[in-house]
Amino acid sequence: MRVLGIETSCDETGVAIYDSSLTGGQGLLADALYSQIAMHTDYGGVVPELASRDHTRKLLPLIEQVLADAGLERHDLDGIAYTAGPGLVGALMVGASTAHGMARGLGIPVLGVHHMEGHLLAPMLEDDAPDFPFVALLVSGGHTQLVNVQGLGHYQLLGESVDDAAGEAFDKAAKMLGLAYPGGPHVAALAEQGNPERFRFPRPMTDRPGLDFSFSGLKTHTLTAIRQLEMADKLDDQARADVARAFEEAVVDTLVIKCRRALDQTGLKRLVVAGGVSANHRLRERLAQACEKRQAKAYYPRGRFCTDNGAMIAYVGAQRLVAGEQDASGIMQATPRWPLADLAAPTTP
Repeated sequence: MRVLGIETSCDETGVAIYDSSLTGGQGLLADALYSQIAMHTDYGGVVPELASRDHTRKLLPLIEQVLADAGLERHDLDGIAYTAGPGLVGALMVGASTAHGMARGLGIPVLGVHHMEGHLLAPMLEDDAPDFPFVALLVSGGHTQLVNVQGLGHYQLLGESVDDAAGEAFDKAAKMLGLAYPGGPHVAALAEQGNPERFRFPRPMTDRPGLDFSFSGLKTHTLTAIRQLEMADKLDDQARADVARAFEEAVVDTLVIKCRRALDQTGLKRLVVAGGVSANHRLRERLAQACEKRQAKAYYPRGRFCTDNGAMIAYVGAQRLVAGEQDASGIMQATPRWPLADLAAPTTP
C-alpha cells in the first residue's frame, strides 16, 4: 500500500510516500520538507494566518516533487494520510482539504492521523527500529510527554508538562537572550561557550514523586538572572553564554531524571525520544549514560525527522489504513486540541 503523507500542523510543510505492502513493501520512497522559519523569524514566532497561506502555496508543488522523486503518478497511490491535529486549525485545514480532494478524485481511502503519534513512531522509519513495548519521551515546542507504548494505539500517558513545553521554554529563553527564532538550536550553540559552574538553575518538579514536568518557573528564574546581570552591567557575551548553559543543563537534567523514573517505574528497557528537542546533543549524551546504567537503549529518528515531517505521517497513516481505518466519506478532520490518550488501537489486525 503506497500512502501519501501530508503534514501541515504548524510552520513546516511536509510530504512523503511510504510503501507498507505486506508482500515486501519498500518503506519510505521519497520525502520533502519546506520550512517557514525564515518567514516567521521576523515576528519571533509562528503567525497562524501566514502559516496557512504558505502551506497553500507550497503543498501541491511538494506533492508533485515527491511523486516525481518516487517515480510514481497520482494513480499509483493507494491511500492518503494527513495530520488532523493537534495544531493550528487553519494550517490543519489546508492539509485536510487537499488530502480529501485528492482522495475523492482518485477514489482511494483517506485518513486523518494524530501529529504526536507521528512523532512517537518516527523511529520506526529507521533500520534499527525499536520493538514494542517502550517508553516514549515526546519533547517539542508544543508538547513534553512521557508515554508507555505497548503497541499501535495502545498508549498510556505517564506524565506531561503542566505549563510550558520544553521546546517552548527554549524559545522563550532564546528571546530573553536576544537570540533568533526558533530558539532551541541557538541556545544550544551559545551554551557550548558557557561555563557550567557559574550558575545553577532549578530542576523543576524533580524533588517530588511523579512524572509531570513544569518549565514556567525555570523560565522566570532565567529572566530574573538576566535582569540581575543587566542591573549590575555584567550582561556581556560570556554571561549570556553562561546563562544559556545553565538553562540548557536544567532542562536536560529535568528530562533525564524523569526518563530514568519512567524506565524504573515501567521496568521497560527501550526508550524512544522524538520531537524537535530530541535533536539536542547534550540531551542525547545524558540519556545514553542513563540508559547504559539500566541496560536499556535509546532510539531516535534521524535528524531531519526529529522536527515535523511528512514521513512520520505517511508511516502512521500506512499502518492504520492497512488495518482498515479511514475517514468517513466527505468528513475532514481538523482538531487543534487532541489528547494522545484519546487514540485507540486499530480494530482490524
